[in-house]
Amino acid sequence: MKISGFQLLLAILLAVAAGCIGAFAANEWRQSSHPQTLHDFVHDELDLDAEQNSRLEQLETSFAVERKELDLSLRAANVRLAAAMDEEHDYGPKVAAAIDDVHARMGDLQKVTVRHVFAMRALLDPEQQRRFDHQVALSLTGEPGE
Repeated sequence: MKISGFQLLLAILLAVAAGCIGAFAANEWRQSSHPQTLHDFVHDELDLDAEQNSRLEQLETSFAVERKELDLSLRAANVRLAAAMDEEHDYGPKVAAAIDDVHARMGDLQKVTVRHVFAMRALLDPEQQRRFDHQVALSLTGEPGE
């Protein structure tokens, strides 16, 4: 039985949809275990003063724009991967290049996020930084840092 290009594309789209649903479910489960995001922690637990709040809002606004651009870039890279898979029907050079592109976009997003975390940390006083560092370690590993 020969699989048509349409059937392959449909299978890819269904796999992506299933992956998204799984990621959403995992995120919901994780949030039930650790319901507080890093931003929530900073706002709710660190008793920021007015200046810190103002500077944090500026950082968050800038980060939101940058993150949205990177999210769109990652989605576009995934579309190119789907097209390469549909074209080659094998792990060929176009698929390999498209995968590298997806990984590069993911890396860009992670780098921007880590820079944002350090920018938030720079707004804090030493005691707030200690608590922040503990929360970052917990967020990344599920275990408190030292």
